[in-house]
Amino acid sequence: MALGKIHNKDLPLSIYEPTHGWLSLRLGELWHYRELLYFLTWRDIKIRYKQTALGVAWAVLQPLITMVIFSVIFGQLAKLPSDGIPYPVFSYAALLPWGLFSGALQRAGTSLVTNANLITKVYFPRLVIPISAVAAGLVDFVISFVVLLGLILYYKITLTWTILTIPLFVLLAVLTATAVSLWLSALNVQYRDVQHMIPFLIQAWMYASPVAYSAGLIPSGKWRILYGLNPLVGVIQGFRWALLGAEPPDELMLVSVLMVIVLLVTGLFYFRRMERTFADVV
Repeated sequence: MALGKIHNKDLPLSIYEPTHGWLSLRLGELWHYRELLYFLTWRDIKIRYKQTALGVAWAVLQPLITMVIFSVIFGQLAKLPSDGIPYPVFSYAALLPWGLFSGALQRAGTSLVTNANLITKVYFPRLVIPISAVAAGLVDFVISFVVLLGLILYYKITLTWTILTIPLFVLLAVLTATAVSLWLSALNVQYRDVQHMIPFLIQAWMYASPVAYSAGLIPSGKWRILYGLNPLVGVIQGFRWALLGAEPPDELMLVSVLMVIVLLVTGLFYFRRMERTFADVV
């Protein structure tokens, strides 16, 4: 149904029509509504830390405590190999992109339903909502990244030119989180079971990703390529290489990047396809 509203007789009439077919992504609208994207992102950040005793310290405590648990269980007891890198910093380097990804899924997966009042009252590209939920996690990431640099100095790990590639892997992590969030948020509007599935999905996905162990444990051949279909494999492998001098990216990176592209493109098309029904169903 076309939407139109005249704010003032001296202002032009704005008419919004539903998209037709699978090729009408209208991504240019995101730039037009960039201020809304900023305010929704800032709102998510403030809500997350509102009335908390420790505030943004949680951004450090969560990966730090997880690192300690992993170091005891997988590093000391199970003695999993860590590519010659001290296990605490080895696991913490993987927990950063993982935390960005898992936090995005938790927030963005249910973002359309939690913003139902906004969706049903005013027009704006609905893509803004899950994207803002993903972007809000970058604040925690930056804070935790400073702690990682401290760990690198503590363990006397020499940084090389590869650290210049970190922005590329951060971008890959953000695109991965966005791609999966588009699918989950749109599906959650239609099937509310998705919001109950997300915690289990996150837990299972962590063990399917090389967070607590090295991707080098996966044997070469078809199983390694199949393992690379998990887009976080390439992200984590890239982080460890860029910061810690671990094994350089191999065929896993190529497979993971291709998988991110497929998930992002199909997620955009599916989200836009279902967007016209959000206001009626949500």
